Amino acid sequence: MPILVITGTGTEIGKTVTTAAVAATALAAGRTVAVLKPAQTGVRPDEHGDADEVARLAGDVRTLELARYPDPLAPATAARRAALPPVRPAEVAEAAAKLAAEYDVVLVEGAGGLLVRFDDEGGTLADAAELLAAPVLVVTSAGLGTLNATELTARELSRRNLHLTGIVLGSWPNSPDLATRCNLTDLPDVAEAPLLGALPAGAGALPPANFRTMAGTWLAPSLGGTWDASKFGAREAPL
Repeated sequence: MPILVITGTGTEIGKTVTTAAVAATALAAGRTVAVLKPAQTGVRPDEHGDADEVARLAGDVRTLELARYPDPLAPATAARRAALPPVRPAEVAEAAAKLAAEYDVVLVEGAGGLLVRFDDEGGTLADAAELLAAPVLVVTSAGLGTLNATELTARELSRRNLHLTGIVLGSWPNSPDLATRCNLTDLPDVAEAPLLGALPAGAGALPPANFRTMAGTWLAPSLGGTWDASKFGAREAPL
């Protein structure tokens, strides 16, 4: 897993915290880690971005942003409004490949979902993943409505012949309702990919030392952790 692209089925579903958990687990195994955030939006130059948050939670990771735009919008729109150059998929692929020459693991965290546009020509994170021939991890929500969004994302990856490593639940509630519990069974089937973990709600608010200690328990062995889908009440693999 030298390069892993991490995307989501939407915004505010736990991509950054999941990226931090994957990074912390890799660091605990003695691997060097770099985190690439192609386009950071909605953050001023003096504020911490998503890559900074990954470093705060996970520890000693190299972070790299290719562009930062102040408006909390899709990168193409934010770049246009700021009169700044957009990020293009080829730039993302080049930056990730350079990091992969120096680090054991490179995590590329997208903005929003898989097809959020980087530029006005329609370049996306999916295009960058194609250029890299990199596997993709999809972070999704646990509750009602997640099945449709997850299946659409998985179908687009399949259409592009991109490997979907699996799906991770970005925020598992303390008291899951019926739909959330049923989704444990249905998500691997609609994605046609394994369920590779579940992060507890509020994980990102833990003290970094606690986060690093716990991170591996939230992720399956294929991501370096010890999370067991069957003990969680889930079926890891699709039928």
